[in-house]
Amino acid sequence: MTDATSPETLAMLGSVPLFAPLSKKQVKILAESAKERSFSAGQTIVRQGDKGVGFYLVLSGKVHVRRGGQTIATHGPGQFFGEMALVDDQPRTADVVAEGTVNCLVLSAWEFWSAVGDEPEVLRTLLKETVRRIRASPAALSE
Repeated sequence: MTDATSPETLAMLGSVPLFAPLSKKQVKILAESAKERSFSAGQTIVRQGDKGVGFYLVLSGKVHVRRGGQTIATHGPGQFFGEMALVDDQPRTADVVAEGTVNCLVLSAWEFWSAVGDEPEVLRTLLKETVRRIRASPAALSE
């Protein structure tokens, strides 16, 4: 595992569109609040229908995002999932499964809002990214 506050991890976290408006100090606060977790090959990281409580940034490895048994996306280092859980506590919309060994930085909603709750630009960016992902989803086009 890496250090959550290493320059590489901070740069990766700071490059996430949701966190781009934040200062380096705020990104470091988020990183310090987050937990690193390791997942083994084939392990389900989040399960569709389960309550979502956090955001995951892939630090190393690859994950498959699956809905109804179909892979709808693959994410690698620097990519993320679970951003909607930062806004609401609704059930997860997909399974996310580790392809091999995967390390993630995991940030809970309460840690996120504690660190950036007074930053309106963060909320705007979060909403834009969420809408972008919804629009990109084939299922969203049929609803």
